[in-house]
Amino acid sequence: MSSQNSVIEEIREQQKKAFATMTPKEKLAYFWDYYKIHTIAVAAVIVFVVSLVNSYRSSKPTAFYAVLINADTYDDNAAAANAWNEGFMEYADIDPESYQVNIDTSIGISSGGGDQYEVASRQKMMAMMHAGDIHAILADTEIFEGYARLEYFYDLTAVFTEEELAPYADLLYYTDGAAFDADTGDSLEELEAAQEAVYSMVIDHGDPSSMEKPVAVGIRIPQTGNRLGDSGYYDYISERDYTFQGYPSEIVIGIPLSVENPEITLQFINYLFDGNV
Repeated sequence: MSSQNSVIEEIREQQKKAFATMTPKEKLAYFWDYYKIHTIAVAAVIVFVVSLVNSYRSSKPTAFYAVLINADTYDDNAAAANAWNEGFMEYADIDPESYQVNIDTSIGISSGGGDQYEVASRQKMMAMMHAGDIHAILADTEIFEGYARLEYFYDLTAVFTEEELAPYADLLYYTDGAAFDADTGDSLEELEAAQEAVYSMVIDHGDPSSMEKPVAVGIRIPQTGNRLGDSGYYDYISERDYTFQGYPSEIVIGIPLSVENPEITLQFINYLFDGNV
């Protein structure tokens, strides 16, 4: 044995003797002074592993993602979305161990420019829409029509059969396809004038006969008799008598064109109306 090893062994022996005579408090202080680096390192590894496991468990693929634009979440109705997550998974037979459902009520958008939070919300939603991650968008008539005129939604009659849409035949929301090709001009003044013209129109979005090229891009959801209406998320629309294009505002649900499986959104609509259509 080398002289260096002998010194190390002697130090260890002295440490053992000193440790044996210490009080519990002194032992804890001793342990911390001599082994805190090792303890921190081990703790950090444990935290990292636990975090990694939790992250893996929580990062399940999303089977369905719905955005409720401008939903009122200040009252007890905020709990409805969480209940729908579990309820829809069971209704649509989605395995909760493998997938997750997200009902997003955090997006707030106005017809104007908005603040930085709104700009961020718009960017978030646009990025998710283009990636095909948003399966359904719910909004009031004004906001919904803005996206409809940009051709963001499926023509429901083109992707679903007449039988599938039969329960909602009287609730279909139409936009005029003729507006898709309307020239809004290039200057700011021309764009503002075109926007003012849209607001001044009188259009019944439930009546396709009043349009040049009606396209069924959504389903109108009444304020009562369904899970969304009963949740209270959009009660403020009727309470404040909001109108758009000459008619009372309504809540409309549409399916973005980037969605590869629009059938799951129809399942969600059926879930919202379950037992009431």
